[in-house]
Amino acid sequence: MKKFLALLMTAMLALALVTAGCGGSEEKAADGGAKVLRVGTEPSFAPFEMQADGSDEFTGFDMDLIRAIGKQLGYKVEISAMGFDALIPALQADNIDVALAGMSITEERKQQVIFSDPYYKSGLLVMVPKDNNDIKSIDDLKGKRIAVQIGTTGAFRAEKVEGAKVTAFNDNGSAVLEMKNGAADAVINDAPVLKYFLAQGGSEYAKTVGEVLNAEDYGIAVKKGNDKLAADINKALNELKQNGEFDKIYNKWFGEAK
Repeated sequence: MKKFLALLMTAMLALALVTAGCGGSEEKAADGGAKVLRVGTEPSFAPFEMQADGSDEFTGFDMDLIRAIGKQLGYKVEISAMGFDALIPALQADNIDVALAGMSITEERKQQVIFSDPYYKSGLLVMVPKDNNDIKSIDDLKGKRIAVQIGTTGAFRAEKVEGAKVTAFNDNGSAVLEMKNGAADAVINDAPVLKYFLAQGGSEYAKTVGEVLNAEDYGIAVKKGNDKLAADINKALNELKQNGEFDKIYNKWFGEAK
């Protein structure tokens, strides 16, 4: 009996080791045999990534784009939601293959991940309550209360405002709610995000002021060392721009061809 148990334990251990060696990358095959591309996103960054109420489906410009890239490369795309500040650690831990969440390409992030070629040029805007006529630009935020989304370039920029009290939230909606409730004087976030928010009804109580700040590019992030995947994504991205599919996706979400 002891010998049987010992053999059984040995077989189970061997099986566990084989199973562990089969996962952990975009090369893992799905049930249908297609390779899986595991994508992490923070789905509260409309119109780039969002999740409709009562739905498990992720939608938005980024989501349509990564699905098109996956199709171009022959991958089955699986998308998981997580906090924005958890995306890069998830890449580094091999929990996901791609991070895509309106992520700006910065020198600091380039030390941690590989970015694809830029796919969208953005910038920052300041948003204030509609009845506020004192704040006309970021220069008027000295000593004010600023709400931001944690880990974003808007949060980094707000920290540089002299004397400002900066409060960070997990998503843009919570930052806006802080301002709407009178607990913040302004929100700083990416221009397309705030413009989309205003177009969806936010203009009833909010407005943007000043010029677009810190023009920046968005990129698709992969783990350091995964040069092949980065090259494949760039190849697919270029093909989508050449065959017109990128323009179709862009037009769907922003109303004009790129």
